[in-house]
Amino acid sequence: MIRTIYSLLCLMFFLSLGTSVNAQPDRWQQAAKYDMEIDFDVEKHQFKGKQTLVLTNNSPDALDKVFYHLYFNAFQPNSMMAVRAANIADPDGRMAGRFGKLKPNEIGYHKVKSLTHNGKKVSFKEVGTILEVSLKNPIPAGGKATFVMEFDSQVPVQIRRSGRDNREGISYSMSQWYPKMCNYDYQGWHANPYVGREFYGIWGDFNVKITIDSDYLVGAGGVLQNADQIGYGYADTPKKPSGEKATWHFLAENVHDFVWSADKEYELIKKQAADGPLMYFLYQPGERTTDNWKMLPEVMEEAFAFISKNYGKYPYPVYSFLQGGDGGMEYPMATLITGERTFSGLVGVSVHELIHSWYQMILGSNESLYAWMDEGFTSYASAITMNHLKRKGLIPGASAVPNPHVGTYIGYSNFNLSGNEEALSTHSDHFTTNSAYGVGSYIKGAIFLHQLSYIIGKPAFDEGMLQYFETWKYKHPNANDFVRIMEQVSGLELDWYREYWVNTTHNIDYAVKDVQKEGNKKTRIVLERRGMMPMPIDVVVTTDNGKKEFYTIPLRIMRGEKTADVGDLKIKVAEEDWPWTNPSYELVIPCKFKNVVKVQIDPSNRLADVNRENNEWGR
Repeated sequence: MIRTIYSLLCLMFFLSLGTSVNAQPDRWQQAAKYDMEIDFDVEKHQFKGKQTLVLTNNSPDALDKVFYHLYFNAFQPNSMMAVRAANIADPDGRMAGRFGKLKPNEIGYHKVKSLTHNGKKVSFKEVGTILEVSLKNPIPAGGKATFVMEFDSQVPVQIRRSGRDNREGISYSMSQWYPKMCNYDYQGWHANPYVGREFYGIWGDFNVKITIDSDYLVGAGGVLQNADQIGYGYADTPKKPSGEKATWHFLAENVHDFVWSADKEYELIKKQAADGPLMYFLYQPGERTTDNWKMLPEVMEEAFAFISKNYGKYPYPVYSFLQGGDGGMEYPMATLITGERTFSGLVGVSVHELIHSWYQMILGSNESLYAWMDEGFTSYASAITMNHLKRKGLIPGASAVPNPHVGTYIGYSNFNLSGNEEALSTHSDHFTTNSAYGVGSYIKGAIFLHQLSYIIGKPAFDEGMLQYFETWKYKHPNANDFVRIMEQVSGLELDWYREYWVNTTHNIDYAVKDVQKEGNKKTRIVLERRGMMPMPIDVVVTTDNGKKEFYTIPLRIMRGEKTADVGDLKIKVAEEDWPWTNPSYELVIPCKFKNVVKVQIDPSNRLADVNRENNEWGR
């Protein structure tokens, strides 16, 4: 009877486990609808704006406060961004020492003149780059609220990402240019001061009208609604609008931000991607730009096709590559990139910023908390996409390589061994150094993926990447959400991997300690874990006749092993798994010792082993 009850309980447990694993995730999201009109004064670099924002509170909580980002306020002497740039150990060269030199007409600001909530005035307080708003009547769970704001803004001299008159002579790079509602999610409000890191926003629709002098050509992350009136190459005729000023009307649906840029000397190229978006390329012609920008559309069409096939279908109707900013920065349906580059460099920055459309613009993880899920995943996919473009011969003088991630692993190992690494669980704004943030977010984040393909096998990994995109698009996934998808496709437990790689700086170091004769017909391979992070281990044994045997040793806490991977070798699973507590392991193989010529750990080079010199034994 006891055994019967136990069996029933086990059955109920596994049925409930299966239900939860296969369930469609359903995490609520706030929704926003922006209607904005601005009138731009190019002589003063200022504009007056009116914003109507309809916020749908899909949370289970009544909201008695709301918060807005006022990003332009960061570009002032003694702002939090300025103080941070002055005191961090390794300041960003684009920012260090520049804030104190800003004159009154060079700083940035947003000044909120009035704000109403459902037609009634509300009290608000400007605190640096955040506007704190108290509501007399809370927004109920499931309710809607309409906020109408009038504001004045001044565009700062370009220091970081946004601003005017950048170093390449582009007049306006208009990112983070409007008062933007902070996001409220299952973790509460995210009213983080802007100190130079990343962004997080509410999915919404943007209806934007920009009135500016008519001799400026404008590009934006949205669909131009009045192309026939604007001309400038957007319409079939190249005419320019008449009158001193023109109003550009853009719509962007189901995005969490809106960016635009403007310049008098812009030239526009448009190209419809096959089975993809209508692409726009806005650049300032010159000896170092024109030829490269004219070659860019063909390459980016191929990039769109490759990325959509391997990581999920791009869902938006347009995408704009806009010369501007201070390097490269991603936004929905557009990117700001500096354009005076070699062709290879121009393609590289364009590909990287484009792939952010998948991991930030469509999936939308909170970059403040999980920057590595955007920058790292983007860096991983960028390396593969660039290698594909080189293989297709689309980047003159550049050749594809067998493993495009080699440099990434070297960079990680060197930094880890320096002792300066910080855990990826650190909030983006609170890394001690810029280098720790950069290596963690870009490099260690990329390795998280490539190494995961080693753990679960390439076929399961590729399936998981597509399933992750389809399951979590427009839902702001966190690290656990991603890992759960990979657990479903692989059938393995992977929480240990996330916990070690994200929450600690423990490194991986495995060694072939010894290879011994075991009787007359077998060989004993002694392996050793010298780093603190446990991993499953692949071992390839080569014999004197050139034959190779592939063995995989699962970690016990994986509760299984990969069944398929890259290459032609059939996987042989070791009879015993490796408990993470054990510093050593012995693998006995049915091969005479005298015939073994080489034993190698991880010949695929996907294991982030910080000392590969001890990974091989040979005669």
